[in-house]
Amino acid sequence: MGAKEANGDPGDVSFPPSEEALVNELETKVKKYQRGEGANLEVLKDKKLKGQLSVREQIYGISATAAAKAEKWLLTSSGGLLEAEGTEKTWRIKQEAIASEVDILSTKKQYDIVLPDLGPYTLDFTASGRYMAVAGRKGHLAIVDAKSMNLIKEMQVGETVRDIVFLHNELFFAAAQKKYPYIYSRDGVELHCLKEHGSVLRLQFLRNHFLLASINKFGQLRYQDTSTGQMVGNLRTGLGRTNVMEVNPFNGVVAAGHSGGTVSMWKPTSQAPLVKMLCHPGPISAMAFHPNGHLMATSGKEKKIKLWDLRKFGLLQTIPMNAKTLDFSQKGLLAAGTGSFVQVLGDLSESGSYGRYMGHSMVKGYQVGKVLFRPYEDVLCIGHSMGWSSILIPGSGEPNFDTWLANPFETVKQRREKEVHSLLDKLPPETIMLDPSKIGTVRPPRRKEKPTKQDIEAEMEEAVEAVKDTEVKNKTKGRNKPSKKAKKKKEIVEKAKRPFLEQQRKEEERLARKKQKISKEIELPAALQRFAPKKPSA
Repeated sequence: MGAKEANGDPGDVSFPPSEEALVNELETKVKKYQRGEGANLEVLKDKKLKGQLSVREQIYGISATAAAKAEKWLLTSSGGLLEAEGTEKTWRIKQEAIASEVDILSTKKQYDIVLPDLGPYTLDFTASGRYMAVAGRKGHLAIVDAKSMNLIKEMQVGETVRDIVFLHNELFFAAAQKKYPYIYSRDGVELHCLKEHGSVLRLQFLRNHFLLASINKFGQLRYQDTSTGQMVGNLRTGLGRTNVMEVNPFNGVVAAGHSGGTVSMWKPTSQAPLVKMLCHPGPISAMAFHPNGHLMATSGKEKKIKLWDLRKFGLLQTIPMNAKTLDFSQKGLLAAGTGSFVQVLGDLSESGSYGRYMGHSMVKGYQVGKVLFRPYEDVLCIGHSMGWSSILIPGSGEPNFDTWLANPFETVKQRREKEVHSLLDKLPPETIMLDPSKIGTVRPPRRKEKPTKQDIEAEMEEAVEAVKDTEVKNKTKGRNKPSKKAKKKKEIVEKAKRPFLEQQRKEEERLARKKQKISKEIELPAALQRFAPKKPSA
């Protein structure tokens, strides 16, 4: 396979189409990882600076090429979205049309589990998306292998179940039951009854910190370390009962939505909320965080969904739509469910504005209670009053998974190793903060505090002691009298005292002016106004 000549010119060499396409593809990927335009080195006269910048530009180029090659050869799968032709709209495409075009394995991910006597259902996935935990309101608990659709364990606890959440892996899960939350093993064995939490409405698990967070019907937020059993935080929100609680995946901050329309954000080491935002004029019905942690979606009873930028706590977009439940996918799609209808919104133009992407109507009479995207799959699971369902949402899941982070195909040995590593790498509760990038940085120097009166006096005494024993030079005859020497020493001491006395005088004047200003600002009652000093007329 050789290069061929073009236009009869021996010097004009062109690559075969396949190689040329590969080179163009690699160049496109390199541009994606470059750090803007390079510095113009021709205008620089400093040879040393010119050499340093040229070396740095070379390093940037090498790193961009390495990242592009890693994306090409390691990230082999690419995500895609539904694309409409002509006047066709993506939200009018039905699940039946999608099922007829996808492969056999994908069609198996579309199903409906109908259990009308045990609903409504809520659900949760492990970090890898391999296992699913479902809980019916009337006491039905089940663990399902979402890949093979094998039932691992199901049981009936015989009382109300409000929420369910996996702990650090699929071996343990927590269920919020009628009086207390319970922790179970995958085999259905009850391990712990967490009586200190009380009657819990919502549960969340912070995987990096091994913390189980719960909020009960009295509005009390509690954090418990599942590795040691220690109660890390017991906070009173003071904003009443709520069943809207989510965790920001970026920083581990727990956010709760309240009936007054406010969203409060908490960490276990602070009794006061980190942030209180007034998001809606009425009660908040649902809330979700984008995987990057900088975007929050809230839904209110006034039938509006609002998108917020958490970096500046500003409103980005208001969407006129009702939603009882919200969830973001790994690729940033937003699912909203209400009644028997599920709507999926997406930033398809990458302009920051969300619009309609897909829709799905359930059977009439089904009431959607929970929507949840399955990690690393283009699947949306819906918990409703008659069971749970699964539909296909193209482009919602991350196509490439990192086996060090979440491995859907991990073996027993890998799971054990990962459990040990995650316990060793467990983050303390103090690392939960709004801006985790501050961890590891140097604290800025504090403002120099003003010295007190005692400090000034102590410094003055030290200065006086230092000049007290100063030897006075001998002068001509008649000028070396003891009285003149004593006078000279006294002048030296006064000169050493002068700056400290001046500083003390200025501080006293400042305090006097401040006191006078405060006394002027104090307004007398109406009955005593006639005794107030009159302002001098101009």
